[in-house]
Amino acid sequence: MRYLTIALTKGRLADKTLDLFEKAGITCEEMRDKDTRKLIFVNEDLKLRFFLSKGPDVPTYVEYGAADIGISGRDIIMEEGRKLYEVLDLGIGKCRMCVCGPKEAEERLKHHEMIRVATKYPNIAKDYFYNKKHQTVDIIKLNGSIELAPIVGLSEVIVDIVETGSTLRENGLTVLEEICPLSARMVVNQVSMKMENERISKLIDDLRKVIQGD
Repeated sequence: MRYLTIALTKGRLADKTLDLFEKAGITCEEMRDKDTRKLIFVNEDLKLRFFLSKGPDVPTYVEYGAADIGISGRDIIMEEGRKLYEVLDLGIGKCRMCVCGPKEAEERLKHHEMIRVATKYPNIAKDYFYNKKHQTVDIIKLNGSIELAPIVGLSEVIVDIVETGSTLRENGLTVLEEICPLSARMVVNQVSMKMENERISKLIDDLRKVIQGD
């Protein structure tokens, strides 16, 4: 039996994912060691391999078959647009993708004016404004603190993840429109789903039972 390889998103999401996995009987003690330099972690009994990756790389590993399964935020899955199956909402890392800005920008959004939008997520922003709102906007890709853009006049609004909204409030910004809810999702390689259907389906079912509290 070959190993199934699972790519996890580094950081808080990996810890929360491991907690969930452990409740479903999927354990990997080695991964809990914060000082380890290992890149690949193995559970011999279950024939599973795990590795940690930066969020945006997880869907890439899964699409190309370097990982059979990945755990990634829905924001990244939407932004990357990779060919894979999204099979399960893990219900962790919940937040929202929103259009935010100063209150006075609300009217300009309502009247579909030509505005500038700063974001780390140009594909999500483009899909929302062009395909859902049918509003032409100028999208500016940024990597750092997106909240800065409307304050210094780079853009009228931003598209970003909102958890509590406290950073927005501190900077005089507010949620103007909600694009979609976000959370961690399980994604599966399309070929792996066919070749290892039984094992992967059982994994999904075991996790679903934990999530639903069965």
